[in-house]
Amino acid sequence: MREDFFLGIDIGSVSTNVVLIDKNGEVIESMYLRTQGKPIEVLQKALATLYEKYGDSLRIKGVGTTGSGRHLASLVVGADIVKNEITAHAKAAIFFVPDVRTIIEIGGQDSKIILIKDRIVIDFAMNTICAAGTGSFLDRQAERLNIPIEKFGETAIKSQNPVRIAGRCAVFAESDMIHKQQLGHRCEDILFGLCLALARNYLANLAKGKSLESPILFQGGVAANIAMKKAFEELLGTQIIVPKYYNVMGAIGIALLAKERTKGLITKFRGFENINGCKFETKGFECHDCSNYCEVVGFYSNGSLVARWGDRCQKYSSNRNYHIENSKNL
Repeated sequence: MREDFFLGIDIGSVSTNVVLIDKNGEVIESMYLRTQGKPIEVLQKALATLYEKYGDSLRIKGVGTTGSGRHLASLVVGADIVKNEITAHAKAAIFFVPDVRTIIEIGGQDSKIILIKDRIVIDFAMNTICAAGTGSFLDRQAERLNIPIEKFGETAIKSQNPVRIAGRCAVFAESDMIHKQQLGHRCEDILFGLCLALARNYLANLAKGKSLESPILFQGGVAANIAMKKAFEELLGTQIIVPKYYNVMGAIGIALLAKERTKGLITKFRGFENINGCKFETKGFECHDCSNYCEVVGFYSNGSLVARWGDRCQKYSSNRNYHIENSKNL
């Protein structure tokens, strides 16, 4: 028996998340994969895995893409809706906790704060400049201390006397952590001290001047670190909720939005066989026609040009017949 499902795809710099929801919004499948600098290949692999499991019984009636690679992913799958991460994360949070007021989201390379009132986003802020507090920074510090990232949180919460670490900059935080290690402080005290420093940095940079009201949800890959959750709870003096699908909330949110967009009727989804049997590639060049020196990217499907982007004047993106191969700049 064939059933109707909706697909949500969230492609970031560190992870590629794919979820499958049914008509009631229930999560049927969720996949959290490392992007590894190959978003197209990883996405194709994820979709192939879904098709192998469900086969023709999997009828997709709506697809949405989000994340930094959302536009690229939309070309691959044929998305019905493309939205930014703020919108997608807020949608999922409201679905699971209707009265949510604050969302703390920390991913592999960036962090966000989203404020909600009456199920509407009223304010948000993003930090994409400094890596302090993101998943990649915590991965690196865990590796330095020879601790598996999966054990980071459970080791850190054993701390009885956390050290104070300067966390306003990733470079300074790492230097300060090394210094504390050389002084002989216990590993768990250093780790939880780092968590507190990163939580303070997050609140100082993103929550500055904002009122963080409960319920507060903690989303993104870093929410798996129970010591980071504890650090935020100590600094804010309130309980933090980590939802069941904390690491794929963006994908869930965009799947819910796709469901609303198509209403289960007409979808642009290209089909599993068409996607997995297709060769996608990108080719780029630098345009020298003006002083902007735009880096133009062309997206190809089985050798045919599908779309271009990156040109500020839209010379190439607005004219598909102006082939990159004929440009004098190549």
